[in-house]
Amino acid sequence: MSNVIVLKDVTKIYPMGDVLVNALAGVSLEIQKGDFVAIIGASGSGKSTLMNMVGCLDLPTAGSVYLKGVDVTKLSESRLATFRGKTIGFIFQQYNLFPTLSALENVMLPLELQEVDDAYAKDRASKVLKLVGLGDLFKNLPSQLSGGQQQRVSIARCLAADPEIILADEPTGALDSKTGKELLELLHKFWKEGKTIIMVTHDLHLAKYAHTIIELKDGLVVKTTTNSAIKK
Repeated sequence: MSNVIVLKDVTKIYPMGDVLVNALAGVSLEIQKGDFVAIIGASGSGKSTLMNMVGCLDLPTAGSVYLKGVDVTKLSESRLATFRGKTIGFIFQQYNLFPTLSALENVMLPLELQEVDDAYAKDRASKVLKLVGLGDLFKNLPSQLSGGQQQRVSIARCLAADPEIILADEPTGALDSKTGKELLELLHKFWKEGKTIIMVTHDLHLAKYAHTIIELKDGLVVKTTTNSAIKK
């Protein structure tokens, strides 16, 4: 497998008042195409910062981040946004749905931002909503959906542009255990179909669904293990 994301000696420093916080302290890692990766660590270990680097949502203070062989630190903001939008889909803990838009309209949004034809966007959004089991709830507003259904809308929105990489940040954090298990099984299904899955979590039980587990502590990768029990 080829590497789809590579970090080389990445440091990220945040100013907090008069203090400089070293959130990442020279992290190097490689994520292979088609892998299911869990990034784990305690609160304050640097997980969120690493997610921002891996997802190209933020740039490092020092070091390089490569997405499909392209050094994203060299791209303009607009080129990076376009490249990221076509390559990476995001699933967040809080869903981030627009409350005044229907499920269908929420899923169409990333396609519209890429100026895709309206008819195609509507057809694609309909297909991915059916894929996640919400084929009969197209017109519902987020307030008319359960937490699990809202998370499925956010997954459908993530899938709308058919990204190669799915980045899930604490995706089950707002869900009950049964719905969370269903979500993990859905991510596992997408992995088996060829997607690269990167999940950030503090929950070691969830990490067991991943093939590769990267553990962070104090802004450094302290362990990388392979879960040989997980196979495609």
